[in-house]
Amino acid sequence: MTNASPYIYVRLQEVNTRNEYARRILTGFRSAMPTLTDVWRYLEDVLSDALMLATEITRLADELEKARLERANALAAMRATVAAHAEREPDPLWYLRDELDALSDAPETLADASRRRA
Repeated sequence: MTNASPYIYVRLQEVNTRNEYARRILTGFRSAMPTLTDVWRYLEDVLSDALMLATEITRLADELEKARLERANALAAMRATVAAHAEREPDPLWYLRDELDALSDAPETLADASRRRA
């Protein structure tokens, strides 16, 4: 998986690949030195945490990309409304209503869910 978002500066595929190699090395050490079971378990937990962090980075980058698109669309609707008003169109607010309708029809974002819980 390559970085889908240009805003992620961590190379997640490389992180995941190194994680997999580290797990294989850990498996070899575990069989060579079974007395260090607690250490190997701790290192496995750390590697699992790294995978979860990579997943979270991807999810947050997707959310950020969606929020940026929503903001750009809202800004475009605002500009269209102002231009329509300047040109004396009969219903210049149509652009804003249309964008707000599109946002209300869109799937819920994490930010929406967080606001609702608060």
